[in-house]
Amino acid sequence: MGDKEHVVAVKSTVPPGTAEDVVAPRLGENVGIVSNPEFLSEGTAVDDFMTPDKVVVGGDDEEARRTVLSVYEPIIEDSGASVVETGNREAEMIKYANNAFLASKVSLVNEIANICKELGVDAYEVMDAVGEDDRISSRFMRSGLGWGGSCFPKDVDALRSFARDAGYEPVLLDAVVEVNDLQPRRAVELLRKHVELDGARVAVLGLAFKPGTDDVRGSRGLEVARILREEGADVVAYDPRANENARNEMPDIEYAATADEALEDADAAVIATDWEEFEGIDASGKVVVDGRRIEVRNAEAYEGLCW
Repeated sequence: MGDKEHVVAVKSTVPPGTAEDVVAPRLGENVGIVSNPEFLSEGTAVDDFMTPDKVVVGGDDEEARRTVLSVYEPIIEDSGASVVETGNREAEMIKYANNAFLASKVSLVNEIANICKELGVDAYEVMDAVGEDDRISSRFMRSGLGWGGSCFPKDVDALRSFARDAGYEPVLLDAVVEVNDLQPRRAVELLRKHVELDGARVAVLGLAFKPGTDDVRGSRGLEVARILREEGADVVAYDPRANENARNEMPDIEYAATADEALEDADAAVIATDWEEFEGIDASGKVVVDGRRIEVRNAEAYEGLCW
């Protein structure tokens, strides 16, 4: 470690300048500071750690960077991950830029898909073809209700704030958030074409922000439920894992023990999370707005949000 007794790796997502201006002064000259952001997805974090696309290590002290990189040597060798050595501020900014880019990609896909919907075009066929371009790739191309969770909303909002503090108006990022925020309301408006919402009983299937987790932070399903309640609908919701967490956030709606129970007396349904168990579910006699391209059987009327 050279002339440093210890090395501290800052892995949290923090504003650019944190390692230099906040952490380093508190630890003294004998401690090397390295920024080492994580690029992990909820539900697949272990696999993401063991098979990363890149390992980012930032800091002015080369020996400190090398010490941290030595921890990753077996993973880099096995996975073929690229190594990015840079400054602390650049490493801190890379994490925000990474998430902002992915959030922007989802919102751009949803914007195109919304246009496709109006033109009677299947957005999934369009984006499947677009994803074959290796400059674009096929990941994060599924249109629907948009992104939730904790990372994308938090990081995009933070980046917008940094920009404004620096005197720059982040017009594109503002639009990214606006498109994302409008998707749940578009789902409700599609439902309104088929059902008088005031007094209707509507099932919301899926409350976790994505399948494989019980996390309801930024839940598109809860946002749909909130809008439906504003419109006077009676909402019954179900999620395979997230019912209890959702109940803590929104206790004033009904929660079902199964998807079939949620649908039983419902007039309509909105599919908000693409859980595998919803695939091909029997929606006999129901109006269904599908926000995740799950598709169902026997619906009285079926509307894909973006197709």
